[in-house]
Amino acid sequence: MPIVQTHRLSKTYRSGLIRRSSVEALKAVSLSVEPGEIFGLLGPNGAGKTTFVKLLLSIVLPTSGGATILGEPLGALVIREKSGYLPENHRYPQFLTALQVLSLFGSLHGMKKKQIREKSLELLKLVGLEEWKSVKVKRYSKGMLQRLGLAHAMLNDPEILFLDEPTDGVDPVGRKEIRDLLRELRSKGKTIFLNSHMLSEVEAISDRVAILNKGEVLKVGTIAEITSRHLEYEFRLDRPLSDDTYNGLHTFVKIIEKDGKILVLGLDEKNDLNRVADMIRQDGAFIESMTPRRSSLEDYFIQLIQTGEGK
Repeated sequence: MPIVQTHRLSKTYRSGLIRRSSVEALKAVSLSVEPGEIFGLLGPNGAGKTTFVKLLLSIVLPTSGGATILGEPLGALVIREKSGYLPENHRYPQFLTALQVLSLFGSLHGMKKKQIREKSLELLKLVGLEEWKSVKVKRYSKGMLQRLGLAHAMLNDPEILFLDEPTDGVDPVGRKEIRDLLRELRSKGKTIFLNSHMLSEVEAISDRVAILNKGEVLKVGTIAEITSRHLEYEFRLDRPLSDDTYNGLHTFVKIIEKDGKILVLGLDEKNDLNRVADMIRQDGAFIESMTPRRSSLEDYFIQLIQTGEGK
């Protein structure tokens, strides 16, 4: 059973009393997130990513459509009890230390004082802030505030984490540490819903992604599924093929690249692979490797946003 399931979830913001105007922030979004996966939501600024998360957490209410989280309808108290949330550009009182911040939010969760302190120390060590636990947050860098926000989101040991730009402002070493932490949480059965504009980060860690633009989902799938070029294969051979074999291949496949021992072909159907392999062997060449070609997530993302071909 999906841990997140939405059905045509939509949100329209309206303003003005006399001259009414409206903005469709989210348009009939239907998708699901499975338990124990890291799900990445990608999109340019203004795509509707943050609105989508706020709808799931009932921070804003949908205009139409619906959703279930943990099998419960939107707004159910148990959703908040079992969820952790790191908003983008979060703020904490400048006069509090990290321990005091976590103590404040732990008390709001209804946790006992001893439990709050033990959990806070554990989490601050986990996110690399152990030595800064008694320092006021006004002295924290943006990256340190992100780490503290992540500790805050995990304070109630949630089943699902909603993270909005969790590595924003974090240095490269810190980003790797956060990726490793998210993988560790996944290995413990936690589900992570990740909003980010850092495509390389999402590509490195997500099990599946959805690409959102202008409030609509353009594509959903694994990184491999959405970046694989349509039936494009790279062959590495032990020697170049003869001209006759190249000419023979050209009658039923597209030769995209031919560079000595490397041959890249575009196929109309997957069954053509067997025919290609037979012709290469008949030429006397040995196939050292045969791999499907992929675009980078960034290349695919830009192409999709510009063309909207995923719709």
